[in-house]
Amino acid sequence: MAAAQQITDALIQESIANAMQNVCRTLLRQDAPFVDRAVVAELERDPLRFQLIGNVGFAGEANGMVYLCMSDDFALYAVSTILGMSRAEVEFHGPDVVKDAIGELTNMTVGGFKNSLCDVGFPCKLTLPTIVRGHNLTVAALKGTTRHVFRFTCATHVLVADIQLKSD
Repeated sequence: MAAAQQITDALIQESIANAMQNVCRTLLRQDAPFVDRAVVAELERDPLRFQLIGNVGFAGEANGMVYLCMSDDFALYAVSTILGMSRAEVEFHGPDVVKDAIGELTNMTVGGFKNSLCDVGFPCKLTLPTIVRGHNLTVAALKGTTRHVFRFTCATHVLVADIQLKSD
């Protein structure tokens, strides 16, 4: 069955912007306005660096990965807000609490993005979320994908959605 339309840059941007806004409003009670698109060629020379990256893949009529990249400071803010805990309580309970809450934030965001693709004729399913924490983390381009990188702000923090769609 042929898809109803193409997956355009505009569709990708609108879909991730709506998903990010909905999740941040729901979980964090904050807006997450779109700031700009990162120029992929510039990222290859001077990559964006983070302390925490959550990712979820999708497969079906559309295939790819979405990476949500953030600072540790944003992750602690988000987890404390989601769970109604102080930052000290979050840190006391350890890294698994952060991984679980950011995994859910990532899963909900990518789920919203995926639903937009399904709505226009690209049914697909999600993989389980993966969370990586470290220092100076970057996202590499996956072979055979087209990369779309978007910046958002939420509660004065920068969030980056790095979407990599398999090219036909």
